[in-house]
Amino acid sequence: MVCRIRPDGTVERERPAVAVIKTIDLVGVSSESWRDAADQALKEASKTIRGITGMDILDTACNVADGHISEYLTHVRIKFRIER
Repeated sequence: MVCRIRPDGTVERERPAVAVIKTIDLVGVSSESWRDAADQALKEASKTIRGITGMDILDTACNVADGHISEYLTHVRIKFRIER
């Protein structure tokens, strides 16, 4: 808690602002790697979301074609602060 002394000598107490973090889940797709798929998800989210503070990797998967990996999929949770 922050305290401030007013000109009349009384003490004013201020509560610090409370941050609210919101999350969204996305799946990034890449033909190169799971890391690139995560980067693609973050890059796309950054186009419309301000204040991104972190990202969790929730899961990885892949699509297979003709016996080979055709796409890498990375499920991520993007964290960002709500602006007030």
